[in-house]
Amino acid sequence: MLKPQDHIFSNLYGEEPWNIKSAKLRGDWNNTKELISKGRDWLIEEIMASGLRGRGGAGFSTGTKWSFMPRDTMKPHYLLVNADESEPGTCKDRDLLRNEPHKLLEGIAYASCAIGAHVAYIYIRGEYFHEAQIVQAAIDEAYNAGLFGKKSEKTIGWNLDVYLHRGAGAYICGEESALMESLEGKKGFPRLKPPFPAQSGIYNCPTTINNVESLAVVATILRRGAAWFSGLGRPNNTGTKIFCISGHVNKPCNVEEEMGIPLRELIDKYAGGVRGGWSNLKAVIPGGSSVPLLPKSICDDVLMDFDSLKAVQSGLGTAAVIVMDKSTDVIKAIARLSKFYMHESCGQCSPCREGTGWMWRMMERLVKGKAEITDIDLLQEVSKQIEGHTICAFGDAAAWPVQGLIRHFRHEIEERIIKASINTNELPEVLNVY
Repeated sequence: MLKPQDHIFSNLYGEEPWNIKSAKLRGDWNNTKELISKGRDWLIEEIMASGLRGRGGAGFSTGTKWSFMPRDTMKPHYLLVNADESEPGTCKDRDLLRNEPHKLLEGIAYASCAIGAHVAYIYIRGEYFHEAQIVQAAIDEAYNAGLFGKKSEKTIGWNLDVYLHRGAGAYICGEESALMESLEGKKGFPRLKPPFPAQSGIYNCPTTINNVESLAVVATILRRGAAWFSGLGRPNNTGTKIFCISGHVNKPCNVEEEMGIPLRELIDKYAGGVRGGWSNLKAVIPGGSSVPLLPKSICDDVLMDFDSLKAVQSGLGTAAVIVMDKSTDVIKAIARLSKFYMHESCGQCSPCREGTGWMWRMMERLVKGKAEITDIDLLQEVSKQIEGHTICAFGDAAAWPVQGLIRHFRHEIEERIIKASINTNELPEVLNVY
């Protein structure tokens, strides 16, 4: 359990004003110039030593990503903040943008210095209208205080301009290269890699893209030290994390906790437990809609961190915990997610453009039981043809929920097909041998 003194986000629930005056009372913008004066190398090394891994879903080392930015180019460098939080079940960045915007803005200052960028863009989800208003007001406060703009080099030791850009609500623009395309005024199509953003990003210039939560923890790490942050959590899974708990729990919530907390403890302690008790649990999606679900048998003991969830063939993702009790039609739930991914596909890659629609139509058949037993294996095979065969990870995100369903709830799919066949006096083909 995370100790009170180790919490990074003291205003996560908006109990105090978000403005710069209140933020400074909570410790934001404290000794910023002194920390920046330690230089680019120190900033990168400190974040690398902390073990901070990206909080947007991929879990890549934040310090390592910063270190990829070149130093021998005459091109300008850019920092992009990914605030396009569109993953179903995920609402952590929303609360940070609402209630802790100055933690994000201060983190932007450190990250910009570390990568040599004098311009930063915050790309925010179009539906986050209220949050965008707050972030823009916080940016204005920072300019008025001389923290950004012409006076910033004197005030914080780094010349920096920050701009807010509102997206149009496309899920695909949460993918970093599609985000860059959209920011440039083009359709949000993911780019082929290489070149990677650090080589050629926005406007063909070196670019680093970081998630809101990843940047919002940076200032506290630098002030308290890498050793403090790396002392929380588990090896290679250090620090704190905001978990979004929703679904069939008594008290849905966002909570900051230590990485590696047991899933059962997280749900029982902070979300009031599963509706009807832990024995009523059926499955949990542990990291947002794009990661495979886990049955109760695994949820009993699994830890909430990148490596523990990977070991059980799922993922931490955005740490959006979606709880499903025994009243859930789990086949219908995954079919609904399949419809979402079909709708949000940008259509650039054939496996994704054609495959997501095919998977949704097959899932709708399975919901009604109007299929053959052999169709389950066919669905699995098609999902594998989508996974890993697209420009970006969208294909993987569409395939994994279906794969998780088949892996853990194949028996329910088969039972539904058999039941539907009996009701229509037609046994499925695979059972005709009996």
